[in-house]
Amino acid sequence: MGWDGMRYQQDQLPEEGDLVMATVQEVFPQGAYVTLDEYGGMLGFLHVSEIATGWIRNIEHYVRPKQKVVLKVIRVNRARREVDLSLRQVTHEERRLKVMEVKRAEKASAFLNLIRERCSSMSDAEFERCVALLRDEYPMLYDMFEEVASKGTRVLEGLNLPRELIDSIVEISSKIPLPRVEVGGVLELTCPRADGMNVIKDVLASVEGNKHGADVSITYLGAPRYRLVISAENFKVAERALNSVLQSIQKGMERKGGTFKFTREESRKSVRSQ
Repeated sequence: MGWDGMRYQQDQLPEEGDLVMATVQEVFPQGAYVTLDEYGGMLGFLHVSEIATGWIRNIEHYVRPKQKVVLKVIRVNRARREVDLSLRQVTHEERRLKVMEVKRAEKASAFLNLIRERCSSMSDAEFERCVALLRDEYPMLYDMFEEVASKGTRVLEGLNLPRELIDSIVEISSKIPLPRVEVGGVLELTCPRADGMNVIKDVLASVEGNKHGADVSITYLGAPRYRLVISAENFKVAERALNSVLQSIQKGMERKGGTFKFTREESRKSVRSQ
C-alpha cells in the first residue's frame, strides 16, 4: 500500500489561480487534454490560446504527449467537474517553486512508505490516524521531516504518536540535508602593539564557534585580511549573528588600539548533511 505525499485527494477540485502539475495526454490543433497528477488523474483542458502568446505554428513545440507541465487553473466548473488551464500565465518562478513542491511531496511519500515498513506492529488504521494528525500540523509533510531534522522530536510533542513511529521519523529525518544560508565578508584588522597578532587572534577566537544560533568560522587570507563566514538555517538568524559578531570584533579591536574594516561579500544558500 502506498502512502501519498501530495496534499490533495481524488474527490477534491483545484481552485482558480492554483498551480498544478499535469501530464499531457492528447494534443490537437485546438489545444491539449491533460490529467492533473495531484487530483487523481482528473482531466483538464489547455486551450491553444493559453499555451503561448502570439501565433503557434506547431503546438507540439510547447506541449507533447506524456510531458509533465506546470499549469495555472483559470476556470473551474464544479457541476461538470471541468478544469480549464493555462501554460502562458505561469511565470518562471512559479514553475520553479511548483516543481520543488512536487519533488518534496514525492520525497515525503517515499519516507512514509519506509516508515510504514518499519512500523510493522501498527495497523493500517492506526498508521492512517497518525498520518492524518501529522497532516493537520504540516499540510506539506516534507516540512515536518525538515523540522524534526533541525529541531528534534519536540516538534512532535502533543500529537500523541506511538514511540515506534516517532523513532522511525527521527531516523528518516536524520538523512535529510538541512538547508543553510551563508553570509559574511572580508575583515581587515591591524594592531600596532608589540603583541598585536595575539590581540587579533584572541579577538577572533572569542567569536568563533556557535554564536546566536549560527556557526561562525574565520580563515586567514594573509595579513591583515581574514574571511568571516556565518552559516545559519535562514537569513534572519544569519544576519542577526553577523551584526553581533562584527560589533564584538570592532569593539575588541578598538579597545586594544587596533583598526577594523569589513567588506561584505555576496550571500549564498547551501545544504548541510547531518
